[in-house]
Amino acid sequence: MSSTDYKHEISIKNLTYTHKPGDPPSLIDISIALPKGSRTILVGANGAGKSTLLQILAGKRLISTPGTDVRIKGRDVFRNTPQGITFLGTEWAMNPVVRGDIVVSDFLNSVGGYRHKERRDRLLDILDVDLDWHMHAISDGERRRVQLCMGLMGDWDILLLDEVTVDLDVLVRDDLLTFLREDSEARGATILYATHIFDGLNNFPTHVAHMHLGTFLMPPTSWPLVGATTVNVTSVDLGPNPSLYAVALQWLKEDRARRRLLENQGRKTRGARRYDVPSDSETFYKKYDYSH
Repeated sequence: MSSTDYKHEISIKNLTYTHKPGDPPSLIDISIALPKGSRTILVGANGAGKSTLLQILAGKRLISTPGTDVRIKGRDVFRNTPQGITFLGTEWAMNPVVRGDIVVSDFLNSVGGYRHKERRDRLLDILDVDLDWHMHAISDGERRRVQLCMGLMGDWDILLLDEVTVDLDVLVRDDLLTFLREDSEARGATILYATHIFDGLNNFPTHVAHMHLGTFLMPPTSWPLVGATTVNVTSVDLGPNPSLYAVALQWLKEDRARRRLLENQGRKTRGARRYDVPSDSETFYKKYDYSH
């Protein structure tokens, strides 16, 4: 397949991924295809595989399994990585390099801000960033705003977002999502966004997808869900034109029920352990508990 002979902006076929040999796979036989200009929300509980999937698409995790094909713009993301991919994840704000005593204006210029002045300045206004901030002296939310300005000021074609709006206040988040939607529509840019915050997202996506324990229970599907499309999406009737929040909440309730069923069948359990006999550690800590 040549770089110009492709139908989908993002294409994954037969992807199974395990973090360590011997561990259960984090992703199991994933196959999806996303069109250019789509904005897809990934819905799933913690541990569903959303972050792993985004990191693989960003080329941060090498896949060597025979038969697996992961492409963006028709090009192999590991061996022929295309230009224009931006990945923004939560780990950036914890990097010691970006927590040093550097002024925001100098930091943005050091990563090419002067080459993207028009978009940089628009993002500075949207994200309400003070160019005189010192990176070591600002909050996590303010540092996140700087990260978003840095990552979005270039003309990206594919945007992979992993929970990066979690630190933003409601107003800044809404302004940012409006910018991203308008940017996607104007330039045909593609967004894949994993989040646990669904308020205010109803008008953002063109597609939604449901991940659970490394698989897609619903692959990327056109949003909003209307008419016959809502049949079998959830186990209960959410009525006509349900909100994304209502759909996501019901999916997560059902995911927990599925996991607990697996726990009853032998899967490792979560939550409190209810034993009649205390464990050795409980016996030890009760003897040396100085909290009273």
